[in-house]
Amino acid sequence: MDANGLAEFERHRPRLFALAYRMLGSAAEAEDAVQETYLRWDGTDRAGIRSAEAWLTTILVNLCRSWLDSARARRETYVGPWLPEPVPTGHGELGPLESAEQRELVSIAFLALAERLSPTERAVFVLREAFGYAHREIADMLELTEANSQQVYRRATHRVHEERPRFEPAPAHARELVEKFLSAAQSGDLAALEAMFTADIVAVADGGTKINAAKRPIVGAANVARYLVGLFTKVPGLTFAVEEVNAAPAFVARLAGTVMGTVSADFDGPSIASIQLVVNPDKLAYLARADKQLADEAAG
Repeated sequence: MDANGLAEFERHRPRLFALAYRMLGSAAEAEDAVQETYLRWDGTDRAGIRSAEAWLTTILVNLCRSWLDSARARRETYVGPWLPEPVPTGHGELGPLESAEQRELVSIAFLALAERLSPTERAVFVLREAFGYAHREIADMLELTEANSQQVYRRATHRVHEERPRFEPAPAHARELVEKFLSAAQSGDLAALEAMFTADIVAVADGGTKINAAKRPIVGAANVARYLVGLFTKVPGLTFAVEEVNAAPAFVARLAGTVMGTVSADFDGPSIASIQLVVNPDKLAYLARADKQLADEAAG
């Protein structure tokens, strides 16, 4: 590719990755979608392209729509619960996340919920909510009418908000709550944990085929507290650190410096309403790569 074409694509790469991740819930698949978009950009006559952003976004979002169809079939045979791939966001990996709405759209809980939307509903919702595209632009990208785009958006918005009645605390308060949660779990304080949970709290663990994790959600404050204390004390040498993952404080578990899992919490006011544990090694590769990059920069 000529230098100008490459430079133009690289200028859009971060935004394309952020869009693909919101569509797919997988950093690995998002990177593949961005690479496929690059190959199509490289192979097209760019002389007639008036807007690189519009062209690249159209290619990417429609690739993601196609991939979501096949991903849904794969996830029906997935061993145990499926959760999105956690991504560190402390260095702008998913673009600006300044408002509560922007942060919620990349949360583990929300991305898991978005799996219930059809590929077209998800595309319209993400383009409108996360990137602010007008319905006329979305309609052009997805080959819809503007009225149809508006209708799909209303339907997707209703489905999302129907499932998400929770009240999220401010980021600083959320971090305090997560640190308190981590302290209670590490010390084995069942009573303190139960006091932090809603009565109907649900814990979901994604281990895939490689890690023996709970194959069904754990429900209820007492059950979840016992489950977590058992996990936290099972592996000698396991360390935990509170870090920003998917725009929210979460704890990252490491063993001898290797990422072993993440624990994210979803709040209902000051109480924890749900917990998502990702321990599938395949879904920790992006976090591990970020660790290596930070270590290289520190050593450099």
